[in-house]
Amino acid sequence: MHIDDVSFNDISIFHAEEKFSIFHKLNFTRTEGGKFWLKQFFTTPFDDVQKIKATQDIIKKLLPEAEEWPEEISNGTMMVMNKFLDYALDTIGDNPSSVDAFFYRIFHHVDYAMVKFSMKHFADFFRGLKKIFEILSGLELPANFKLYLERIEFHLRVPALVKLAQTKKDEPLPVHKNLYFAANVRGNYKRNIHELMDIYYKLDAWYSMAVAVKKFNLSFPEFIENPSPRVEAKGLYHLLLSEPVPYDLEMNQNHNFLFLTGANMAGKSTLIKSVGGAVFLAHIGMGVPAREMKLTKFDGLISNINVMDNIAKGESFFYNEVQRIKNTIEKITDGKKWLVLIDELFKGTNIQDAMKCSLSVIKGLIKVKTALFILSTHLYEIGEELKDEPNITFRYFETMVIDDILSFSYQLKEGISKDRLGYFILKREKVVELLEKL
Repeated sequence: MHIDDVSFNDISIFHAEEKFSIFHKLNFTRTEGGKFWLKQFFTTPFDDVQKIKATQDIIKKLLPEAEEWPEEISNGTMMVMNKFLDYALDTIGDNPSSVDAFFYRIFHHVDYAMVKFSMKHFADFFRGLKKIFEILSGLELPANFKLYLERIEFHLRVPALVKLAQTKKDEPLPVHKNLYFAANVRGNYKRNIHELMDIYYKLDAWYSMAVAVKKFNLSFPEFIENPSPRVEAKGLYHLLLSEPVPYDLEMNQNHNFLFLTGANMAGKSTLIKSVGGAVFLAHIGMGVPAREMKLTKFDGLISNINVMDNIAKGESFFYNEVQRIKNTIEKITDGKKWLVLIDELFKGTNIQDAMKCSLSVIKGLIKVKTALFILSTHLYEIGEELKDEPNITFRYFETMVIDDILSFSYQLKEGISKDRLGYFILKREKVVELLEKL
């Protein structure tokens, strides 16, 4: 599924501030290498349903085993191993005797200190890999995942590595054994160990996805075959909210345009980002924040939410809004399935101009039957001119004012909101009062 950097940011997959990032919230990797691979999974959503289902299968298989995942392998373990493999160590024989070990320790004491410290971490790594293999080897796993287990099994047949895996935690090793292991991991089997480390990083990323699904009680979406785009979600919510209010949503070819209205803070942007986030997570094989969800595979997701001006280039906010809409139109007319998310069209111009521009854009977009559109706006007046369009669904978020206190239900209702609460909020926050005192 194609998604550009703007859309990644708009729907909060990645964000400079981690608390606003879905990736950060779902990251339970234990190593930096695992985090790297998890980010790779997040930046390359699948365009093939079979690949999506294969990842779902991996996560489902790991779910019951997540609590058994070995604690031995930490980011510190991997850092020590990497450093040792690159360290300029004085030469050690392949199978040093006790006498050789004695003299090496005397004449190369700095290097031996490095060996002694590092071999504890190599032992932790191989014990951890052995546990992972024992946990997962009896499971029916997708072929690409099973291949990694086969490679672990293959490398763990090497006598020196088997002996490392058989050591007990914090077991003191005699000098000659430390040197024996050091010679083998640096000399004979360095390439093997690099491969095993790379394999573990990928396993760490999948393990993280399983932990996230379990911790946040995410559900796996069902992908359906359909020539036109479709999304059905029950109990959908935004993953970054601490106390979310869930929505039910259904969009298909006959109702492919959701016209969303409501006052500021009523929940329009949250709904848009909830849908975008869930559809994105579905396409990397993750569970989604919904009670249940069915959808077709989408070829792309594009958003128009956090448009910015560009002072350096002399580009106004409105100009960049126009360019983003132009870019959207050029992409979605390729006959493929797209999800298009637009939050408050044309905020960078006056109301009359914005109404005219918005109406023109909407009437053009509804001609595209291969995309689903969610558009929010304060310009409820243009809804009257769109009511005869059969494929537009009108929904709004209700706002109530009780004793000068704003109340939001965050529930979708049928129709168009006519709430105008800007001045009320200005007055409630005593800005009007401050201005009158100037």
